[in-house]
Amino acid sequence: MNEKLYEGKAKILYPTDDPEILLTVFKDDATAFNAQKRGTIAGKGEINCKISAHLFQMLEGKGIPTHFIDTPAPNQMRVRRVQILPLEVVVRNIAAGSLCKQTGLPEGTILKQPLVEFYYKNDGLGDPLLTRDRLFLLELATPEQVDRLQALSREINVILGNFFNECGITLVDFKLEFGVDNRQKLLLADEISPDTCRLWNQSETDPNRRVLDKDRFRRDLGDVESAYEQVLARVLGVRS
Repeated sequence: MNEKLYEGKAKILYPTDDPEILLTVFKDDATAFNAQKRGTIAGKGEINCKISAHLFQMLEGKGIPTHFIDTPAPNQMRVRRVQILPLEVVVRNIAAGSLCKQTGLPEGTILKQPLVEFYYKNDGLGDPLLTRDRLFLLELATPEQVDRLQALSREINVILGNFFNECGITLVDFKLEFGVDNRQKLLLADEISPDTCRLWNQSETDPNRRVLDKDRFRRDLGDVESAYEQVLARVLGVRS
């Protein structure tokens, strides 16, 4: 394998023979709280790769442009090379996590309409929440790109929300990343997995037992691997 181009918390990027195509290797490493908490979730790389591939293909079929090409190995994904925008787009349907801490809303409060937020993708600053004016002050995206990001994120939310509902899972909130290809087209990038989504089991009412995502790792709830495996099984059409 070629020398790696970049290594993040959850993935490693490698070049390929085609300069416009990269190889992503998903890792089992787990981090939380801006990497202050670290650990390993056995099999996570393969699980997240399979879930992301399935969801990217589904979104492509619904007209959402993504960087996904194929999966040459269970924990590997070939993707189109993009310049990642330094923004994390978070879509919230139900109050949880930082939204509760910052607003006082009780966890589980259903929002009257989905909330789309932008965060500065900068570990050194702690990935702060951005206002639209701050986003433009820092020149992180153009007004046209921001409008497109909001529209795409809302569309993705509807598609994913309906899909997960069919799986018996509630899509509480999720993080998206986007990049620009060599034609300056915005593509959905990164991954969509239990690492980047809050997912609640609809058949469970207990606040801890219903969690099927990385909150199990963040909050030391245990059974992290089995939760990820359950999401994979449901996403691939096998109810458990």
